[in-house]
Amino acid sequence: MPATFVHLRLHSAFSLTESTLRIGALTKLVSGDSQPAAAITDTNNMFGALEFAQSMAAAGVQPIMGTQIELEDKAGRGDVVLLAQNETGYVNLSQLLSKILLSSDTAQTPACAVEDLAGYSDGLILLTGGTLTGFVGGPAGDRRANLAQQRLESLATIVHGRLYIELQRHGLPTELAGEPHLLECADRMNLPLVATNDCRFEDPSMSQPLDTLVCIGTSRKISEQERPRYSSEHYFKTSSQMSELFKDIPEAIDNTLVIAKRCSVMAETRAPILPAFATSAGRDEAAELRAQAQSGLQARLERHLLSDSLDEAVRQSLSKPYIERLAFEIDIIEQMGFPGYFLIVADFIQWAKSKNIPVGPGRGSGAGSVVAWALSITDLDPLKWGLLFERFLNPERVSMPDFDIDFCQDRRDEVISYVQGKYGHDRVAQIITFGSLQARAALRDVGRVLEMPYGQVDRIAKLIPNNPANPTTIAEALKSEPALRAQKDEDEQVADLITVSMKLEGLYRHASTHAAGLVIGDRPLAELVPLYRDPRSDMPVTQFNMKWVEKAGLVKFDFLGLKTLTVLQRAVDFIAR
Repeated sequence: MPATFVHLRLHSAFSLTESTLRIGALTKLVSGDSQPAAAITDTNNMFGALEFAQSMAAAGVQPIMGTQIELEDKAGRGDVVLLAQNETGYVNLSQLLSKILLSSDTAQTPACAVEDLAGYSDGLILLTGGTLTGFVGGPAGDRRANLAQQRLESLATIVHGRLYIELQRHGLPTELAGEPHLLECADRMNLPLVATNDCRFEDPSMSQPLDTLVCIGTSRKISEQERPRYSSEHYFKTSSQMSELFKDIPEAIDNTLVIAKRCSVMAETRAPILPAFATSAGRDEAAELRAQAQSGLQARLERHLLSDSLDEAVRQSLSKPYIERLAFEIDIIEQMGFPGYFLIVADFIQWAKSKNIPVGPGRGSGAGSVVAWALSITDLDPLKWGLLFERFLNPERVSMPDFDIDFCQDRRDEVISYVQGKYGHDRVAQIITFGSLQARAALRDVGRVLEMPYGQVDRIAKLIPNNPANPTTIAEALKSEPALRAQKDEDEQVADLITVSMKLEGLYRHASTHAAGLVIGDRPLAELVPLYRDPRSDMPVTQFNMKWVEKAGLVKFDFLGLKTLTVLQRAVDFIAR
């Protein structure tokens, strides 16, 4: 039988250093309990939204797209959960979250002013937050019932008919103190109640590893008393456990199903989306590509293959294989729908070369394209070197073309600025990546939190074989390294270090930016994917990583900054002097 409860507050590992719940583990927990739906509500992000949606849907579970943000008014801050009801709500959620993150001071936790929420509230359901740090529940727990009431009244006008008073029971004193006030508000204002459990880890055995992970994320020690922490009750409870926990308020359990039924949108995969390329003479993109490629090929042949001393018959004989190959490639490119991609890449490479910005001659499978050579994307003659176009594009293996383009490291940013200016600053973004706790880093971080001597932890970490191309896990090292096994068996503290580290190994530690990848959209990117701000860059970053941003329909362009090109250019300049 389907479960009678739905989790509406799930924090995955994408709530960086706040949860140990990987997406795959979450899917197994939800489907294993026969819960018909589940909501992802990571803190201030939607990093895992698309992965979560696809994973849950594949398991027969309805995914609910959401996030936990902080609302702010004159009296302070507090968290709420926003859930997307429909496509409008999902786009509003993406745009609101992007606005919050892109406009926030990087030194502070991002927050949304209550009045800003009003402009993006269509299609969103709002849960008021628990009694520990909730926007409404927090004041209730602190016995500031008047503030809780005022905030409820304000929110009720913004999300009329889509506001739920959230109840949580993790055994915390503030929850016991605040619940009567919340029940009174619900009764007085005729607002529905909903029960949630702020899930952060799989089961009670993961309470200590999560506590350690939070210490890693906040640079604290496990012995410190005044630090962020979660109770042992923040684990994934089953439907029956939640029903028992709230047996005195069954409507709060029933409303989780009501909310699930009100939500009918998920993050979808899309076919590749490219911006329209402005063409000359009113031609469509396919005709423009054909015209540019044909004229470009003729210029290449005149420069590299044909000389004025050759008679016409020889010239035609030498040109024929190139012309035939060009026609073949263009047919494939048109058949696969990629003329625009070639035109976009050719445009910014040609611009870079016109500004004397060093560009690599081409590498990877793209160097096998005569069209790329003709458009000056590459500088290698594919026929001269016997390179195959089919390695780059092949109708039997449909995938986006992907040119690896090298630019002078010192002037790469000029090319990116050109692209931003041409297509719009709100339509160009870098791609996010996530740093994870690999074996050695996990041991060192956990050792610091447990306040073990640095030298001892360092010696233990160095027993893990260092192979960046194929990282060794702690479990693998225990099998292959007798010295590591001996230390684990002989020292209880080392055994604790290794056990906790193994449970945290592979979890995301921080977000950063892909070294080369950019995406260009045909509309403001926040309408397609949520955006994020990397504190080390002024440029927006997609909240989906390279794998999932492409599944969301955005096409990746590689702008590699190559130091070698910079060195070569300086050498040429020195020679000229």
